[in-house]
Amino acid sequence: MSDRALAILRSCSLLSGLPESALREAATAARIRPFRTGQVLYERGEVQSTLSVVGTGNVRISSTNPEGREVILTLFQAGAWFGDTVFSPGMPRVFGATAHSDGELLEIPGQDYRALLSRYPEAYPRTLDMLSRRLWSAISVIEDNALRDMPGRLGRRLLFLAETLDGHALTEPVTFKLTREHIASMLGMSRQGVHGVLKQLEREGLVRFGYGTVTLPDPQALRHYLDGH
Repeated sequence: MSDRALAILRSCSLLSGLPESALREAATAARIRPFRTGQVLYERGEVQSTLSVVGTGNVRISSTNPEGREVILTLFQAGAWFGDTVFSPGMPRVFGATAHSDGELLEIPGQDYRALLSRYPEAYPRTLDMLSRRLWSAISVIEDNALRDMPGRLGRRLLFLAETLDGHALTEPVTFKLTREHIASMLGMSRQGVHGVLKQLEREGLVRFGYGTVTLPDPQALRHYLDGH
């Protein structure tokens, strides 16, 4: 068991329902996998069940359109988890995962994680809560795409990204390693359209953007703004 693996596990809210003894067991079964920008971590359609926790860096979840262009669905930063097939062994991965920056990933084999849950059933309430929150967020994105205008869609997607930072209460500034091109890919917008919407939200003091980054200085203020429009 490595101290680094244990530290990453402690940072993941999905695992916060497990007692310390269980986290130590998980750290023994886990491996840390370094990655480089642009590296494909998991291919769409792979049949394997691994629970992955981002230790450092950023990972993007994406799909490919019929023309072969990557469509970014969401972005995970340190502490976030992914690999929902860990709960459904034998199911293929619906989406691929690619390193968005240099960093490291902690991987727990699915059979080891499921065995932990069976030995520590007190973790189930937290696990189900996190799965429910993720499902709610995904359905909200679908609703936003159908019903909201471009500022609403973009703002809600930024809030969705903030909410995927597990354990984040949205009470402090959040910064994403994200370009206008990435946001355009997520929303099916042009880069110019994204730039115009970001400038609009920036004038309201709701976002700040720099070279390759977007910051929400007050996520709750952005939420209130969007609720009123």
